[in-house]
Amino acid sequence: MKIVKRVEDIINSTYIKPGSVIYTAGNAAVPQKILKQLARDPNIYNVELLSVLLLGDVEELFSEVACQKIKHRIIFSGPYSREPLNRGMATYQLMHLSDIPKQVLNYIKPNVAVFTVAGPDNGGNYSYGTTVEGVQSAVHSIRENGGLVIVERNKQMPFVLGTTLHESEIDFMIDTDYALPISPVHQPDETAMKIGRLVTELYIKDGSTLQYGIGEVPEAVTEAILDKGVKDIGIYTELFADAMRKLIDEGVVTNKYLDVNFAIASIFLAADAEGYEWLNYNSSVQSRPCNFTNNILRIASQPKMVAINSAIGVDLHGNIWADSLRGRQIYSGIGGQADFLRGSYLSEGGYAVIAMKSTTAKGISKILDMCPEGITTTAISADPVIIVTENGAFDPRGLSIGEHAVGIAHLAEPATRDLLLKRIYDSPEFHKPQTALKNKAPKGFTSYNAIFSD
Repeated sequence: MKIVKRVEDIINSTYIKPGSVIYTAGNAAVPQKILKQLARDPNIYNVELLSVLLLGDVEELFSEVACQKIKHRIIFSGPYSREPLNRGMATYQLMHLSDIPKQVLNYIKPNVAVFTVAGPDNGGNYSYGTTVEGVQSAVHSIRENGGLVIVERNKQMPFVLGTTLHESEIDFMIDTDYALPISPVHQPDETAMKIGRLVTELYIKDGSTLQYGIGEVPEAVTEAILDKGVKDIGIYTELFADAMRKLIDEGVVTNKYLDVNFAIASIFLAADAEGYEWLNYNSSVQSRPCNFTNNILRIASQPKMVAINSAIGVDLHGNIWADSLRGRQIYSGIGGQADFLRGSYLSEGGYAVIAMKSTTAKGISKILDMCPEGITTTAISADPVIIVTENGAFDPRGLSIGEHAVGIAHLAEPATRDLLLKRIYDSPEFHKPQTALKNKAPKGFTSYNAIFSD
């Protein structure tokens, strides 16, 4: 391993040649100095860059000039990449998070990997920091096939225990010192709190294993768990954020029924610098690559696995979409939602949950008659996914397509619900939809008001 003092000494056309395929870490582990130099060097061109949610000070990486010389392959989009992606300046790489390492090793075969590390420890090992994801597989591919592993050792990157690489696996290292990207806590409003209470009351019990991410609903679920007094929670997740840290700090997480005594995740995001300091050499959490965390069979083996994810929309059949707004208008990515929805359903006592507000911030219903034409779905109508909004919870198991439609319509806000029910009743395609209600709650649907009086 060689330590270089200036980023331009290694990120240049001598090392990054035309035809290079580069895999970069994302989220809070984005190697910002490296990627900015990649965008700025006019002699680096005709290269491909694969990424999962690039955060931090790398906006110039997606300028029109940079996009002419760098072909972005976006596995999961973020604030900088959405516009270029939907203007044809970048391309969308369709992958389940669980499949990234396999595709990297067997099909993509990058010849350059760039990411951020912390360390070394006393054994000469470096931590992948806050993001393992598919980065380890890129390193393995390069070590097998030749290429370069270039890292930033950021002074502010925590040494997250679990997955490490030896110094012998690194070719070049640059020392840096800058703040990591943060994900501010989204304080839940009353609508989110209702969703959190419903999910917790119906599906989270003592000894449950949890997966959820960032946002108002995860924060609301955390508060509801504390209010309910749930004990002996386990954490097995792809993304670890401050909501889960709160459960650990409060002593709710014991991992008592897991085969390890620590929380497992592939990606870590914090709301502030103190949150990253909390991760440093913290034995209550460990990192694993995403073909481990998101492996459906591993997810299924966790006791009472409850996977709680969100979505952009759901239709009356039960099709769920989370990456796109319209057929080819990409918002985020496939991610690991399908991995956890399918794995958690196979868990003994587990539940696959989509929890979302019934309308957008602009008041547009997320409950639609039919999904948009050409949309990619993270769950199809046959997937036994429980859908929860502030109005209630719908469990599709054992129900026909007509019963799906009636129950899902009840998840919408009242005016939309009534319009959808009329459409169902007037439709000749459904089997006797008029008999689905008969003065009682529809099959599979539990209203919020039936559980809580507030």
